[in-house]
Amino acid sequence: MLPASTYHASDGAAYEVFLGRWSRELAPRLLDFAGFAEDGPLIDIGTGTGSLANAMAARWPRRAIVGLDVAAPYIAYAKGRSAGTEPTFAVGDATALAYGDGVFAGAAAQLVLNFIPNALAAVCEMRRVTSPGGTIVAAVWDFRGGLVYQRLFWDPAAGVDAAAADARDRLFSGALALPDGLLALFGKVGLRRIERGSLTIRMNYANFGDYWGPLLGGQGPVGSYLASRDHALRRRLEEAVRRAYCSGLPDGERSLTATAWAVRGTVP
Repeated sequence: MLPASTYHASDGAAYEVFLGRWSRELAPRLLDFAGFAEDGPLIDIGTGTGSLANAMAARWPRRAIVGLDVAAPYIAYAKGRSAGTEPTFAVGDATALAYGDGVFAGAAAQLVLNFIPNALAAVCEMRRVTSPGGTIVAAVWDFRGGLVYQRLFWDPAAGVDAAAADARDRLFSGALALPDGLLALFGKVGLRRIERGSLTIRMNYANFGDYWGPLLGGQGPVGSYLASRDHALRRRLEEAVRRAYCSGLPDGERSLTATAWAVRGTVP
């Protein structure tokens, strides 16, 4: 969701029904894990439609909160829901933050660093704009072992279309999606007291349509992959995923899980 990002980000409303429902659930848990100080401004890098920034503002209503993303449609959507109150949303580049050294008490990046080709530069910038003693925290999905709701799509799709298998393998083998990926990244920028956690959330889907429909919005790797397939192949993919969703039972409500790796560190 940032310059040269691999995340297709064109429609804030479509993102909200696809991933926003998950990022809203994850945000309070990431804040609990972060353990930010109780005062001072905070910045949310790759805010998307504002889930984490809004969670920050709800928890600390008198703090200055900035939500930053390169995707103008997402920022426009976030601003449209903010009614002119905190947090402040802005379009910007995570690898070249337009803020002075040490101006924030803490910085966060939720579900975005693995989509930034130069994630090291982004974390360096997060460190630069965070004051000494401040906290930096990030989370990425555990694609290989903990992302049930997306494996329910990618694994059946990989059996239908080789291009889906290739897309899945690229996504699931990314360095930051592996258990030690964020740990290594935080270590490279010289943070202290680095700790890793595992955050699991759950989402209920009313039926297969509630699961499948948001995938067709064109957002992220799933959306861009589906948008590139012709109608006949999309129908075959839909049937394969439907069978996985139903798993031998009638269509109806399903409760799916997702786990994220989370890492925090302190600026020396």
